[in-house]
Amino acid sequence: MNAIRNAEGLTNIEGHHDFDITWPWNRPGGLRPGSTAVLRVKDEAPSLPFVLPPLLRATDHVIVVDNGSTDGTAEVAARTAADLGLSAKLTQASYPFEVARAGAEHLAAHELSVHSLSYFYNWCFAQVGTRYSWKWDGDMVLTTEGEVSMADLTWQVGGVQTIIRVPRHGLYIEDESLAYLDLGLRNAEEWGYPVGPDFVFTKAFEWEIRSTPEHCRTMGLPQGLCVELKYLHGDEFAHWTDPASFATSWRNRRKRREWAVFHALKEGTVPPGVHEIRAPEGVHVVDHVTRHWLPHAPRPLQVG
Repeated sequence: MNAIRNAEGLTNIEGHHDFDITWPWNRPGGLRPGSTAVLRVKDEAPSLPFVLPPLLRATDHVIVVDNGSTDGTAEVAARTAADLGLSAKLTQASYPFEVARAGAEHLAAHELSVHSLSYFYNWCFAQVGTRYSWKWDGDMVLTTEGEVSMADLTWQVGGVQTIIRVPRHGLYIEDESLAYLDLGLRNAEEWGYPVGPDFVFTKAFEWEIRSTPEHCRTMGLPQGLCVELKYLHGDEFAHWTDPASFATSWRNRRKRREWAVFHALKEGTVPPGVHEIRAPEGVHVVDHVTRHWLPHAPRPLQVG
């Protein structure tokens, strides 16, 4: 894999040298203790007021990399951090190249192209200055318990070789007061990684994948700590070349579930394992789910 073989960094094949990659552990001074959440975003302005506050409080730093947003995403991110008095913990960057969608487009892109998912991810994580990183999405919201758990881990993970799996549950939003929480699928992906030469991104069949050493320890957080926002009036699958590809691999099991739930709800059917949740008057349903409904749900949380 090119990313591992090149000890200094990566040079893209298009010759955009401002976007060549220098591995952060090679920079003067090296990496400092702590953890950084990295968000790669495009048109996530509606979600960031829910996503950023718990992340900014729980981690040492947050990096938001904008990839061509047209909805004021960068301004919303800056305003959200400022309102919390945490602007110093937020760094924003812009990646101006169109990135291949998961699936066939990704497979056709050269791994060292600025349009490749793996190159894009490596560039984003090359901005990290801490010893640990969180690969976070611009629509993932921590619950109150999730925020406490991540904050507790932040001071512990900076010097250890441990990967952390974080379960997330789809929250399908109808409007500010009504949403549907999918607890019908048990899924926990690897979201927390050390920063170093053993943990870089390479090209897999449907999307990018992060390399890991053979004997690296993995730990998993409990269910119910994170939701993934999905808007029933939006296009939740635009980042895929062709949703028909969800059926081509066992790796797409989660996407098949999301596709089925999304379209069932659009047609007025609530699938098994999905909970209809209405927020109290004056409370946004995302806040209600992450601050009350999930934290107060019986434990162990019944998922899958």
